[in-house]
Amino acid sequence: MTTGSTSAVVTGAAGWLGQNLVRALLSDGRRVRGLVRTPEERSLLELLGPSAEAVVGDVRDPSAVDALFAGVGEATVFHSAAVIHPAKHVRELFDVNVGGTQLVLDRSKRAGAARFLHVSSNSPFGANPTRDHRFTEDSPYHPYLGYGRSKMEAEQLARSYHERGDVPVVILRAPWFYGPFQPPRQTRFIAAVRRGRFPVVGDGSARRSMVYTGNLVQGLLRAERSEAAPGRAYWIADPEPYEVREVVETVRRAAADEGLAVSGGSPRVPVALARAAAALDAVLQARGRYVQPLHVLGELRDTIACDVTRAREELGYDPEVTLYEGMRASIRWCLERGEPV
Repeated sequence: MTTGSTSAVVTGAAGWLGQNLVRALLSDGRRVRGLVRTPEERSLLELLGPSAEAVVGDVRDPSAVDALFAGVGEATVFHSAAVIHPAKHVRELFDVNVGGTQLVLDRSKRAGAARFLHVSSNSPFGANPTRDHRFTEDSPYHPYLGYGRSKMEAEQLARSYHERGDVPVVILRAPWFYGPFQPPRQTRFIAAVRRGRFPVVGDGSARRSMVYTGNLVQGLLRAERSEAAPGRAYWIADPEPYEVREVVETVRRAAADEGLAVSGGSPRVPVALARAAAALDAVLQARGRYVQPLHVLGELRDTIACDVTRAREELGYDPEVTLYEGMRASIRWCLERGEPV
């Protein structure tokens, strides 16, 4: 195993993954410079300690990315900034996820970055053909709508920089996150499950790979240090996928064990309705429009599952936190901040 750089650059540093990652880096005695979107996020990051520095700006803005890399030298770059659910327009997915990635790769090359850790997704691979199938690192691209295409193009860009010898790149493919520092949409998901309002498509037997944010941070840090990792891609997820109905029941049990009232069951949605939602989502996205509830409902019918064998064997990845433990941690994080859940 190699040792990581003492300095790290983190895009999306105030995001869901970014906050967990920055805290882990600082606890390891690293210096961190992070890109954040607002002065409030800068204050939040810099309160973590004197080794944390924040640059306010947009990953699409060349001047902001220039400031992020000014004087950092051979730092490790963790590129986690991305848009998953744009406010209205599909174009934002490509502007941020592709254009932003190109800017960060270019500045990483200029700065002589030690390694570039690119956080990708399951969406470039779409849905599994059967419920027992698992994506591996050799699975072909089959991107799902705009987000999937944007993340596929970002992966291809990152690979091209590595292949030209511009910067050593490692691609980490992460499915559905859960864990503290979550965005409002994840809190709404937990609240809907607790109140018996989260829809389950069909019998709920579709499977999903998920990843606790702490497990994902472990994977990133191991990929930073591994001699085998440059030029490789890795799926980083919990050990096994979960049935959707298992996820729902685990969230309900975690909420109850954190002292919250749990009511009702889960409304069942016919598979045909989810297929119709996916079809309408595709039509709207083809016209440049994005409607988040429609997109989420359309995906709920699918199995999206991966195999983490390569990460275990080459990186020593060992996901320690279970779904139940991670969901309890998420709920406690919300309760400690007075957020309704």
